[in-house]
Amino acid sequence: MNPAGRPLSDAAATRVLSGAEVPVGRRDGRGYWTTVAVRLSRDPLTLFFGIVLLLIVASAVFAPGLAPTEPDATNVLKRLAPIGTPGYLLGADELGRDMLSRLLYGGRLSLLMGILPVIGALIIGGGLGITAGFIGGRLNMLVMRTMDVFYAFPSVLLAIGLVGAFGSGIVNLLISITVILSPPIARVAESVTTQVRTYDFVEAARASGAPTFAIIRVHVLANVLGPILTFATSLVSVSIIISAGLSFLGFGVQPPIPEWGLMLSTLRKSIWINPYVCALPGLMIFVTSICFNLLSDGLRNAMDVRLG
Repeated sequence: MNPAGRPLSDAAATRVLSGAEVPVGRRDGRGYWTTVAVRLSRDPLTLFFGIVLLLIVASAVFAPGLAPTEPDATNVLKRLAPIGTPGYLLGADELGRDMLSRLLYGGRLSLLMGILPVIGALIIGGGLGITAGFIGGRLNMLVMRTMDVFYAFPSVLLAIGLVGAFGSGIVNLLISITVILSPPIARVAESVTTQVRTYDFVEAARASGAPTFAIIRVHVLANVLGPILTFATSLVSVSIIISAGLSFLGFGVQPPIPEWGLMLSTLRKSIWINPYVCALPGLMIFVTSICFNLLSDGLRNAMDVRLG
């Protein structure tokens, strides 16, 4: 079976078993990933939000060069300065710190808190799900029922409980979010692997005496990685929102480190004085989450070659 979800022909299956590259092109001769790239280039909504996300990431990466001041530099005379104040393009916070600088620097940590837990969950949950789905039997039962125990709890409540047990801090927050994102990824990985393991080319590889790890690495992983990565992309926004929420509640990042959720928390008491400045961190969380969600939807549609 190719990464697009279609069964392989006998000749293609033979090339798979011999270690050759799977010919996953369409009838027009294009390769699978070339087809995906072409589909993405023809999706204006995905392109637009992809460019917006790229700008957000770039602004966070190059924050030291783009920020007009240091994020912790205070000026009590400019407390809650409105947007457009000379020298304070996006205003100032409750301590007179430049909001533009803090948003740029805060994006670095917020994006890391969104991406790193998903990568960790991909490794842990994806590995467990693929192994359980391929081997099956008691191992599948043990792994998936364990995942169900974590999956049964509401994500935010479980995250609060884990952070409360581990203690506040960036590292413990990363560990907690990784734990709560692993079960859904494990479910997806187990589901698609259970389907792939029944196909003829996998059965043929087993009959040939190939080791289990080799079959998973060569034949199974290439066919399940696409759906798993697509699903994981949508979890980045969930990770950003959960980490921001925990920081807002005081369980995550601690002052004076700039982070969008923590900035919302410290500014909430000033919302009646300058609501526009106070809403900026929340706006960044919203826009970034929407970008990741729509990018995930566009990627899923582009990878489904059955659509055209």
